Amino acid sequence: MPGRYFLTLPLAPIAEAFGLTLEAPDPGPRLDAAPGEEVAIMLPGRMTTARWGMVMSGRVNARGRPVMETIVNARSETVFSKSAFAGVQRAVLPVGGWYEWTGTRGRKTRWQISAREDEVLLFAAICDVAEYHHRMPVLLIPSDLTLWLEGDEARAKDLMVPAAEGLLKVEKSTLR
Repeated sequence: MPGRYFLTLPLAPIAEAFGLTLEAPDPGPRLDAAPGEEVAIMLPGRMTTARWGMVMSGRVNARGRPVMETIVNARSETVFSKSAFAGVQRAVLPVGGWYEWTGTRGRKTRWQISAREDEVLLFAAICDVAEYHHRMPVLLIPSDLTLWLEGDEARAKDLMVPAAEGLLKVEKSTLR
């Protein structure tokens, strides 16, 4: 998943559109949400908030000490097979879009990636994207929401494919 995203739409209409109960107050527009912050997530039947990132319990380093770093990405090809992710629940993160950067250190350009029609995108996992980053979020279509949240792993795996051609627009971001 990208390191930054935005969502300017209110949560209530999003929850209503997907038939979800909104269980958290709306924090208002998020122009630059980052790992470690509280973000809106969709779970079966409800929308709530959670801290962005996971500390993988049971992971140890080469010296046998617990690993306490926060993980914000999982590879779509291994998320269901790595023991680090055993027992985790699938969720959906509604976003307006995300940011990627190009250029060299100190001279980077921030790019904003969003749906062509300025609609909500639904992040599930990560996969390939062009020159901005070699990985990108798996974008779900509304009819895939239940399958991702509650379906078996084999069928959910089939959803982890690149976004359809022409779905996204890329423009230079005004944020620094």
